[in-house]
Amino acid sequence: MDAFYASVELLRYPQLKGLPVVIGGGRRREDDLLARLRVAHPEHAWSEQNLHEIPLDFFPRIAGYTGRGVITTATYAARQFGVGSAMGVMKAAKLCPDAILLPVDFDQYRHYSQRFKAIITDIAPSMENRGVDEVYIDFTDVPGGQREGGRVLARLIQKAIFDDTGLTCSVGVAPNKLLAKMASEFNKPNGISIVQPEDLEVMIWPLPCRKINGIGPKAEAKLVQHDIHSIGDLAQRDRLWLMQHFGKSYGAWLHDAAHGKDERPIETASEPVSISRETTFEHDLHAVRDREALGAIFTRLSEQVAADLQRKGYVGKTIGIKLRYDNFQSVTRDQTLTAYVNQAQAIRQAAGQCLKRVDLTRRLRLLGVRVGSLMKLEDWQAQGLRAEAAPAQPYTESLFGDDSLSK
Repeated sequence: MDAFYASVELLRYPQLKGLPVVIGGGRRREDDLLARLRVAHPEHAWSEQNLHEIPLDFFPRIAGYTGRGVITTATYAARQFGVGSAMGVMKAAKLCPDAILLPVDFDQYRHYSQRFKAIITDIAPSMENRGVDEVYIDFTDVPGGQREGGRVLARLIQKAIFDDTGLTCSVGVAPNKLLAKMASEFNKPNGISIVQPEDLEVMIWPLPCRKINGIGPKAEAKLVQHDIHSIGDLAQRDRLWLMQHFGKSYGAWLHDAAHGKDERPIETASEPVSISRETTFEHDLHAVRDREALGAIFTRLSEQVAADLQRKGYVGKTIGIKLRYDNFQSVTRDQTLTAYVNQAQAIRQAAGQCLKRVDLTRRLRLLGVRVGSLMKLEDWQAQGLRAEAAPAQPYTESLFGDDSLSK
């Protein structure tokens, strides 16, 4: 999907089309937005139905932004200034101070994600889910799938998604997932790119190695040390040489990837290993001085994980936490319960026990809650059991419970 989060927001605020817009910096609070509108423009009856009438000067700009908010995505107008995903909002403010800042609304993004994927599976049932805004499709056996090298079906998918949602997507067509992923980036937005095996030398080899999904910054830096800059440079290296310098498995994969080889099948069904929620704070928080705020966040994360488990039909019995300190050091702790759970109170209580095993004297920038060792709820129930209920004793809204700070 093209600039997915931003594109969904433009459905809500069509007056922002063509303008530099970034999504990030915090979560959307609809009531706050409407309340501010009613104060600023009391002559108007504001509701969800007339957000498209909000004047442009009401939207906040990122100029002068302070905080640690991170951009999840940006419109293509903003990207022309060098603004992109995972960039700090403060840095983006220097590149494009007039960009409009909108908070994230994950519920809305999940809604549209489910809609566009349902459309795809109606056309091409063999689909691999790759997150909220990306899928792989195998249309080898879809009637008409090979017409014009796949372009006809790609156009059909684009039109069906746009007609239903108003959103655009870019499609890469290739013999395998590795090349299709790369091709999908060639002609954004709303583009179709087709790569055949004979196109490898012309279309793929001139690209930098980082364009291969699976080559990260560290591998790229090591490749550069050996004077390997492009995929073509990589393709010229001997397979054994790559295995000697990059490890047997990764070296062999590098050789295959540079030659456009990828035998991975479409995985239409995959079971999650764990379900987690985490949040990065706008400002560092301290376990004692910010006890109430952290306690509320901890409760909310537990409730969100529980809701995810229940919505997806899972129970789990390994409960864990993730902390990131102000020096960016991360720690995790977990414990395995005797029974499976999917209730917020049981998750929060177990996660609170994990906090007894970490240093809470340092300031925190991130907090997360995780549930692993998952089992399908229906399988659990088929054993004549049920998910463990929440503990009888109530838990407090203060940070993690008083005993977690006893150390």
